[in-house]
Amino acid sequence: MSRPIVHGGGLTEAAALFGGNPGDWLDLSTGINPNPVALPEIPVSAWHRLPDRHLVDAARQMATRYYRCDPGQPLPVPGTQSVIQLLPRLVAPGRRIAILAPTYGEYARVFSVAGYAVDEISDFDRLTPDHGLVVVVNPNNPTGRAYAPSELSALAKHLAANESLLLVDEAFGDTEPDLSIVPEAAEHGNLIVFRSFGKFFGLAGLRLGFVIGTDAILSDFAQWLGPWSVSGPALVISRALMEGDTAPVQAAIAERKAGLDAVLRQAGLAIIGGTPLFTLVDHPHAAHLHEQLCYAHILTRKFSYAPTWLRIGLAPDAAGDTRLRDALRIADLA
Repeated sequence: MSRPIVHGGGLTEAAALFGGNPGDWLDLSTGINPNPVALPEIPVSAWHRLPDRHLVDAARQMATRYYRCDPGQPLPVPGTQSVIQLLPRLVAPGRRIAILAPTYGEYARVFSVAGYAVDEISDFDRLTPDHGLVVVVNPNNPTGRAYAPSELSALAKHLAANESLLLVDEAFGDTEPDLSIVPEAAEHGNLIVFRSFGKFFGLAGLRLGFVIGTDAILSDFAQWLGPWSVSGPALVISRALMEGDTAPVQAAIAERKAGLDAVLRQAGLAIIGGTPLFTLVDHPHAAHLHEQLCYAHILTRKFSYAPTWLRIGLAPDAAGDTRLRDALRIADLA
């Protein structure tokens, strides 16, 4: 049995180890907008009834405009983690999986558990015809590495010659829309794109994402997930928020990111990557620094595969920045 991956969050466990109430901690361990957007009005019928087809259709139509893709392409799913579990069903037994690494660890775990040989590669030059599916997280978590849509489009065409699939995970794509390959998705029959809804809008607990791909691939996912996989309230909320003006959300995230990076630079930490929703720093004693911040009830994200890295998310306000600054000031950074 594979060991579970430690992700961001986990305030209950952190508080059990380092004390305090989970609600009193400053959680900087995730890549989620720390200021959830205001929820639209949700009709009682969305709570009362199973999600009718018109709710699904309305959410898909708005997602088509929001993600700039062809009609019918976005399929709402109960969080992209739910469809990561289904990916092995798309790949013929015996073919290998290539994952551009380091990145989100669930991809390697899911394919390994399903019995596939997984190659974690650093560049496309290591791809072979044996690879039946290639995973690229763009922009990447946790490094922020990014590929232009033209590069991914060329990769999709190259893989199609070997009847291989390209999965592009754009979980952090809302903050960097120019990196999205979604507008070109209709050109590639072997391309699948995952989009997260909760990170940008600060509503991760909604458990909502979208899959963009061919009719055949979306039909498979829909069948495997079964009926009513996404709740009525989630469909109503997604449609309303994607229809609204997201510029203020983008501006607020940019302001919070600037505040975080200013604190980190003032502390002398080396910023080596990130996205608008988090920053990756390198420090020779990152595990010790992570622990010191935990004693101050500030949670960051450390990595077993990169012991000198810490990923630090956005604080909700300037007071959170000050709290982090004060904790770093008294921490032993030598």
